[in-house]
Amino acid sequence: MAGGTRVPLPAAVRPPFEVFRNGVRQREGADYELRGLEIVFRDSLVKEGRLGFWRWFLGAWGIGTYRRNDVIDLSYTADGRPRIAHDVPFETAPEPAAPGPPRTAPPRGA
Repeated sequence: MAGGTRVPLPAAVRPPFEVFRNGVRQREGADYELRGLEIVFRDSLVKEGRLGFWRWFLGAWGIGTYRRNDVIDLSYTADGRPRIAHDVPFETAPEPAAPGPPRTAPPRGA
């Protein structure tokens, strides 16, 4: 699975549970797969990262800047009580390198 995202399940979360991506319920098989103790999305999720000085400065003046920031939430039951695991960390696989021209060996004697 090239370019996908793995979401390790928190220790307390065991099936059955519900998966939400940016507040939208996801369906097993259509949107993600459950492999052992991790959820695997086919596409890459993105975490916004650290806020730099200029973005902070603009925000301080009320000027918003927006970037993609995926959030995974899990709804599950533990000890008979409903629970939510919010903003579960994930690991995005690196995108595969684009295929380049075929490599050829240099001519002999050169």
